[in-house]
Amino acid sequence: MTVLCVRFGLAPGQDGVMSQLLALLGEFTPLVQALPPDGALADLRGAERYFGRDAVQLAEVIRVRALARHGVDCVVGAGPTPVPARMAAAEAEPGRPRVVPEEADGVGEFLSGRPVAALPGVGRATVRTLDSYGLDTLGRVAAAPLPALQRLLGARAGRELRERARGTDRSRVVPDAAARSLTAERRFDRDELDPFLHRRALLAAAGELGAGLRAEHQVCRTLSLTVRCVGRTGHAGLTRSRRLPEAGAHSAVLSAAAYRMYESLGLQRARVRGILLRAEGLGPAESASRQLSFDPVDDKLRRIEEVADRARAKFGPRAVMPGTLAEPDPKPHAKPESKRRRGTPDPPAKKAG
Repeated sequence: MTVLCVRFGLAPGQDGVMSQLLALLGEFTPLVQALPPDGALADLRGAERYFGRDAVQLAEVIRVRALARHGVDCVVGAGPTPVPARMAAAEAEPGRPRVVPEEADGVGEFLSGRPVAALPGVGRATVRTLDSYGLDTLGRVAAAPLPALQRLLGARAGRELRERARGTDRSRVVPDAAARSLTAERRFDRDELDPFLHRRALLAAAGELGAGLRAEHQVCRTLSLTVRCVGRTGHAGLTRSRRLPEAGAHSAVLSAAAYRMYESLGLQRARVRGILLRAEGLGPAESASRQLSFDPVDDKLRRIEEVADRARAKFGPRAVMPGTLAEPDPKPHAKPESKRRRGTPDPPAKKAG
């Protein structure tokens, strides 16, 4: 085994510990790639020879140190390349790493019975298209004729999916990926049921992300949403990720994408403890391309945003904000005013004295 996928069991409010956990992995190898919001990949090809232990033994040491230093448990998947390792981590349990054999036959056997949706990077639209033709497992996709897959998905997408279903993974662990993300979190004082307050927290987090990106002259390509809910098993994090149509830092675009991800979760009477937005795939704003628009409203909003950024830089972050965020929280426990019965005389007026 050469690649580990580690998923840490972060409790609410522990997102700031992630940088320390990545540094812990860096004690074993410099090839560490963050998988927001709670995971990482580690390439241990050199570490196995240096420490004289295999990847599973090193995974046990990593788990013990994470528990001892930070009180955070983890699950570990191990495989010859990043994709099988990530899929293995989804089936692992604390203290019991899930291992994918290095041999090509072992990788193919591991993948064959898994659903297509288990493969990282495969979207729901692709899954629905393949499922309508009976290609619901990776084994069936691997056995399908290449021309048929290319007619369904396109030449490049069909070829790449067939290769990955057969165990050919050309991806690599990319170090220093942790610095290419920016987060904004909103936590509630209690388990919040009101969808209006959920959306207002999304609006505030998206505005903070947009302002932070513009201040650093950066743009993001992907937006990730984590909603921490309270259920029977404690605090569970529901995560969605969406690639933006074009890299940018416009707060209106970020908030619209956040709303769509929130709606896709289909939360019904969910008790939400916190909401976290993460901008990923950051890059310099100078190198980003923007589709020209003939809509004057869009240009006007962007000019207003520039003026608002200058005002906030001078007078503070609350100098300019959307009206929804300026309103006080609703008071659900306030008692309505009692109505006087018909015929009840008005109370006597007090004499000025």
